Amino acid sequence: MPKQIIIAEQHQIAAVFSEDQIQELVVSTGTQQVSDIYVGTVENVLPGIDAAFVNIGDSERNGFMHVTDLGPLRLRRSAAAITELLAPQQKVLVQVMKEPTGNKGPRLTGNISLPGRFLVLIPYGRGVNLSRRIESEAERSRLRALAVLIKPAGMGILVRTEADGKDEDAIIEDLDYLLKQWESIQVQANSARPPMLLNRDDDFIQRVLRDIYTADVNRIVVDSASAVKRVKQHLMNWSGGKSPEGVLIDHHRDRLPILDFFRVNAAIREALKPRVDLPSGGYIIIEPTEALTVIDVNSGSFTRSATSRETVLWTNYEAATEIARQMRLRNVAGVIVVDFIDMDSRHDQLALLEHFTKALAADKARPQIAQLSELGLVELTRKRQGQNLYELFGEECPHCGGLGHLARLPGESDNSPLERLTPVVSATPTTVSKTPRIAERKEEEPEVSLEQEETPLDLINHPSYQDPGGNNNRRRRRRRLGENETNPTPTTGKHKPRPNSRNGELEKEPNGATTTERSTPKDEPDVANPRTEKQRTSPEAESRDNARGVDTPPPNSQRIARRDHAPMEKITVAMTPLEQELYALMGISPLVRVEGEVKDPKSVLVSVTDAPAQGVEETRGTEPAPMSNPIKVVEKEPVPEPQTPPEPKLVVANPEPADPELVTSTPKPQKKISEPEVTDVTANRRRRRRSSARGS
Repeated sequence: MPKQIIIAEQHQIAAVFSEDQIQELVVSTGTQQVSDIYVGTVENVLPGIDAAFVNIGDSERNGFMHVTDLGPLRLRRSAAAITELLAPQQKVLVQVMKEPTGNKGPRLTGNISLPGRFLVLIPYGRGVNLSRRIESEAERSRLRALAVLIKPAGMGILVRTEADGKDEDAIIEDLDYLLKQWESIQVQANSARPPMLLNRDDDFIQRVLRDIYTADVNRIVVDSASAVKRVKQHLMNWSGGKSPEGVLIDHHRDRLPILDFFRVNAAIREALKPRVDLPSGGYIIIEPTEALTVIDVNSGSFTRSATSRETVLWTNYEAATEIARQMRLRNVAGVIVVDFIDMDSRHDQLALLEHFTKALAADKARPQIAQLSELGLVELTRKRQGQNLYELFGEECPHCGGLGHLARLPGESDNSPLERLTPVVSATPTTVSKTPRIAERKEEEPEVSLEQEETPLDLINHPSYQDPGGNNNRRRRRRRLGENETNPTPTTGKHKPRPNSRNGELEKEPNGATTTERSTPKDEPDVANPRTEKQRTSPEAESRDNARGVDTPPPNSQRIARRDHAPMEKITVAMTPLEQELYALMGISPLVRVEGEVKDPKSVLVSVTDAPAQGVEETRGTEPAPMSNPIKVVEKEPVPEPQTPPEPKLVVANPEPADPELVTSTPKPQKKISEPEVTDVTANRRRRRRSSARGS
């Protein structure tokens, strides 16, 4: 049947088309190719495996040569051990027999062979051999007699299939070319310093035409004008100086690349997939492994036949034809096991084997069917010729390691896409970003249970005021006073200083200290609350946040830093019971009543004593007022401009307690009471008591 040869010399790829399908691929890649001749050096000899490793220039992998492949060295002493035939650092002439695969180096042999168009010259061989594909006995006799007459002394000759029907002059000319090539190799081997490459088929077009071109080829397409001339020249040399008839040589001029125009790349991509669909609806699965290649046949959706026997037999016939093509296309070698659909009839099994044998006859690698096992498996072998398609164009998956599956063990997360993208955590410390993500910041926050959130605050016995150990487990919203203004927080994100509305200065966030939030009167800016304007305008949300301790966390470096233990300082603050309840309800520290700056609130012992209502003195210029509680304690005269505060005073508890009724009375939550009103109420009660006493 007619064939077409597509040669992409630029990419060193050639494809053979038959019946509009790619039957075979020829790829020339890699540093060591089949039939390359090297002069190498023996690195080490291993008598345990009767082999030696030879250095041919690859720094990572040495070539492997068995004792049966020593060639001329073994011909002299065939029964000797390999240690007597080879020695380390010995200079040897070798040829690549198999290309390197994986971690294995190339397979080498000392039996040098030089392939030609009609003959194969074997310098260290003996006798004359003919190709098995020459079927005519008369032609075999003619070629054998000619080979015996022209064979050089001490050498061997193999007559190829292409010599069938050729005249004697073309065969003799081919032999002369091979002899000149061998003489050149010998001269280079004697003067070269190992390791060194001596011979290679650098002309890719010549190699393709020599191995693939036959009489049934009717078209050859190349990718350059110079390639057209060389194709014509090679064909004329092999045809006795005449241009071959019935062969069209084209130059590809389309804008689309030659490999895409003829769908070669698409065929390679499909050949790398394990599944191959059959014309009638069935399919086959090809799975290469380290030991062998397994092929499974399935009927799929094929149900056109009248009986199940016809369906099975027809599917197996289609699968056998496609398997033979896929073996050539993928260059599958080694042991191959085919699992056809089970057939009960022995006659059908023999018919399938006969059809499979005919389909394999066109393969130059000479696959041999071994047997049909009792389990219905067809076992066969195929000679290795270069690298297969997986080694040439495939790449091992970095996630699964070539298994085709990702392991999901018990206890691991079910989110497999995230697991693939997650890098392996190393033992070395990693650098933390200066601007962590929101999710990362939330993970760093300590968890607060619901019970802690619902527990009412006890201002006097709160651990934030009387914990000398500086425990870090306290609520983070409790450190606002006494910040060290010499170490301002970074101005990135939401930790930015805000300008003061009065003096225009930038107010800074605390450096790693968490104190009680305190609200300020409406005529002053909220200097201690870093929340947004939207949150500040909602009293209910602010009171809820104050109760739960929600606040902006300081930076990581400031939160981690710990203070050294300082000597405890005792401060006494005089407050009326009404003020104590208001401060406790609002969660405000009594330290706000102390004039001046408290350096470290954590190291201060606060003593709150009862004071009469008349002795209420303010130690700061402003009185804190809760935003969520309508009860406010305001000054008599609000001062718009900041004034210099008086010197700090420690108010000592009055030995005479106030009126019990006044102390224990609790103001109504909806009534606003000012300081003059409290004084008038007290005076009126005393007058009533005196009058009642006089009347009695």
